[in-house]
Amino acid sequence: MIGNIIVWLIVGAIAGWLAGIVMKSRQGLLTNIILGIVGSFVGGFVLTLIPGVQSVETGLSLGHILTAMIGAIIIIVVVRLLRRA
Repeated sequence: MIGNIIVWLIVGAIAGWLAGIVMKSRQGLLTNIILGIVGSFVGGFVLTLIPGVQSVETGLSLGHILTAMIGAIIIIVVVRLLRRA
């Protein structure tokens, strides 16, 4: 249980940090972690909409980090669009 939480925090931090770099967004470590964790859910949902994708990896893997990063990028884009409106 504790190990899973630590993995989620690590993946969230890495994915949020990478999404921040890609999107040139300045935010703190806590925001990166939250963005990455929420992004993993969003990215996992988006990937399951693609035909042929049955499940998304979990754990500390490149696939999970990329999934979380994609989700975090989607969140950043949506927030930017909402701020403009």
